[in-house]
Amino acid sequence: MGYRRWIGMLLVVMAIALSACSPTQFRTSAAEVGQLVQAILSDPKTFNYALSQESPNIFGLTYEGLVETNGLTGAIEPGLAESWEISNQGKRIVFTLREGLQWSDGHPLTADDVVFSYNDVYLNDAIPTSARFVLMIGESRALPTVRKLDDRRVEFTIPEPFAPFLRSTGLPILPAHVLKRTIETKDSQGNPIFLSTWGTDTPVEEIIVNGAYQLDRYNTTQRVIFKRNPYYWKTNEQGDRLPYIDRIIWQIVESTDTSFLQFRSGSLDLVDVSPEYFSLLKKEEDRGQFTIYGREPTLSSVFITFNLNKGSRDGKPLVDPVKSRWFNEVKFRQAIAYALDRQTMVNNIYRGLGEPQYSNIPVQSPYYLSPEEGLKIYKFNQEQAKSLLQEAGFQYNSQGQLADDRGNPVRFTLLTNAGNKIREALGVQIKQDLSKIGIQVDFQPIAFSTLVDKLGNTLDWEAHIIGFGGAGVEPNNSANVWSLDGSLHSFNQQPQPGQPPIQGWKPEPWEQKIADLYIKGAQELEESKRKEIYAEIQQLVKENLPYIYLVNQLSMTAVRDRIQPIQYSALGGALWNIDKLQIVDE
Repeated sequence: MGYRRWIGMLLVVMAIALSACSPTQFRTSAAEVGQLVQAILSDPKTFNYALSQESPNIFGLTYEGLVETNGLTGAIEPGLAESWEISNQGKRIVFTLREGLQWSDGHPLTADDVVFSYNDVYLNDAIPTSARFVLMIGESRALPTVRKLDDRRVEFTIPEPFAPFLRSTGLPILPAHVLKRTIETKDSQGNPIFLSTWGTDTPVEEIIVNGAYQLDRYNTTQRVIFKRNPYYWKTNEQGDRLPYIDRIIWQIVESTDTSFLQFRSGSLDLVDVSPEYFSLLKKEEDRGQFTIYGREPTLSSVFITFNLNKGSRDGKPLVDPVKSRWFNEVKFRQAIAYALDRQTMVNNIYRGLGEPQYSNIPVQSPYYLSPEEGLKIYKFNQEQAKSLLQEAGFQYNSQGQLADDRGNPVRFTLLTNAGNKIREALGVQIKQDLSKIGIQVDFQPIAFSTLVDKLGNTLDWEAHIIGFGGAGVEPNNSANVWSLDGSLHSFNQQPQPGQPPIQGWKPEPWEQKIADLYIKGAQELEESKRKEIYAEIQQLVKENLPYIYLVNQLSMTAVRDRIQPIQYSALGGALWNIDKLQIVDE
């Protein structure tokens, strides 16, 4: 271990030891309450599901929808709705809620809450929510009609067949008796006060939920604590209310190094296993009384992307016009794809525990197109990269430095979120790889909150490394990424509600084609035809490279053996069945 790394590790250990209220102190009472402790890298950004676009977020623990997805199989299963009936060629679905549903404050959960959640929140143009994009139907982008039939039954109707619609009804149901007034009440600008409701400064007792857990405490930069929701609807075979584990604690740590050290010290009950730690943790399984689960490709992605936005704000281009010309040249992006040595990334950064990533659709999806089935891939070939750049008018000087056809040296800034060791290492290698084809990269890891603001608000960036979390096996769950007005359409972002306008924004023809095909894929009910549509999408993405995918890490999590029964999958992770997990030695 190098001197600097040793010093860094020592400082982390000291920081943990000096913490005013350490995880170990919380562990003291674990036998009394039955708790599970894990780490997250940053604070939650909001407690309002409809306004959330970030991870980590609290909502997997605190909210449920009409249906849920089995974490092992991906199958759609009953959630708050005990059953549903589909008729009229899939254009009408009537859900029947379970009897006796309650919110965490004891208030009844009824069809009124379902209608409110959809009509007043998700389908409300005044609410800038990502959820609306997975509900948009067809070329018209029509939205479903939702109406109450009685206290337990709700009818959804859609204007045309929409293959992913049933899965889309897994959106969390929100409490009308608490939030309806925030939709109806407007601020001085005429916006619903819902837009400023349930921020992270809200007292946790005011956050009303229907999931297995509710917020108990939030200390900024320190921890989020959840407690059992006493009114949660699920029960075991004996009729006792779930969940079994009384308390979940999220320790907010500054890096994956810190969470790794905390897990080894016994302060955490589980940790995602990054490749750099796998070998060491594998040797400690028996002594540490934990098991490493997984070793299958994640459903997440990691990529490098360039800002393709040609628009301006207040007369100032969002991207330097010189660099914008480079980024919007498809041969430039293809050259970057050829110049990146993904296998070395797998071998060195991922320690062999990853696979080169080629598609925007995860390998677990039935719609995934493999290279063997014809998906275009970019095998490492720096000579091919140089050739493409020269075809596009770039040229090399006597020192091998690349310049454009106007003599401008090719240099750009590459951002990622500081503290993510994998992404930081990827940035270092990308900088090295591109230097070999004459491109100078200024690599800058920055605070995650700053990066999010740049990507979603100011649009002040040139290139970045980031990833999208697993959206499941249904491609339409990523509609917000590929819709032209999607809030995650980051490579060519339109202004979101409440943001300053952009002058001169326009999509490329291939970009429009991908958006149109996502609509067509959702309309098609025949599985073989859907597969053909998503195959075409994947080819278009690979040809035009709005995102240059890098490596698909193998999904692995180390979990203390006292937590059972773990049923691990890359789709659901270790805690997808959190309501049924128990601490067996307590």
